[in-house]
Amino acid sequence: MSQTVDRALSILPLLARGPADLGQVAARLGVHKSTALRLLRTLHEHGLVHRQQDQRYRLGARLFALAQEAAESLDVREVAHPHLVRLNEETGHTVHLAVREGDEVLYIDKVESRYPVRMYSRIGRPVAVTVAAVAKVVLADLPEPELHALTARLDYPRYTPRSTPDAAAFRAELATVREQGWAADLGGHEESVNCVAAPVRGPDGRVAAALSVSAPNVVVTAEELLALLPRVRAAARAAGDDYRGAAPPKAS
Repeated sequence: MSQTVDRALSILPLLARGPADLGQVAARLGVHKSTALRLLRTLHEHGLVHRQQDQRYRLGARLFALAQEAAESLDVREVAHPHLVRLNEETGHTVHLAVREGDEVLYIDKVESRYPVRMYSRIGRPVAVTVAAVAKVVLADLPEPELHALTARLDYPRYTPRSTPDAAAFRAELATVREQGWAADLGGHEESVNCVAAPVRGPDGRVAAALSVSAPNVVVTAEELLALLPRVRAAARAAGDDYRGAAPPKAS
């Protein structure tokens, strides 16, 4: 039974590359055409594949409907939280999760550091959008016209001498973030606090949230915090894998 299920499911990624006829499906599975036909008929009955007039098969509308329902039911905070906790345990620093809402980026989850110094941030509160690492990660993924319009209407407060000065500088920084896949705030909001962030990608491959680690420089230097970037990016990737429902690789 498990072999039958495995074969049936193997048909779906094949058809995701485009329509295929019975012979192609059978060859891909390494089975007789009669076996492939039984599997295709079962998938067709459930709406997961569709038989075209040219006798080739493609993915069915029911599969897309199920994917949409699954995506709409996902809660990125719930999925990502265990990864925030694990990263906090590994580093000891404050870990945040943030998402975009309109022109703002909001914290939706937080795991406090283990040391007495606490970060001034609250779940549900907006971040300093022009300097915060999580905001840079989220906004860098926007389509260029939307990003240009948003950066043009933002204000650019000078929180510290390291704050982003204007829209042109912000757009240049976001281009760098998009290329490198991570962002930092090294004293841009508070001179004594540094932060690094990485993207959590959703089912559509776009940035659904940003995961970050923050710490005051009385605890770790900016260089020491940047050294944690591989762990931050790994945690964000793992959260994204869970959010998308990515399957683990098959054993060879």
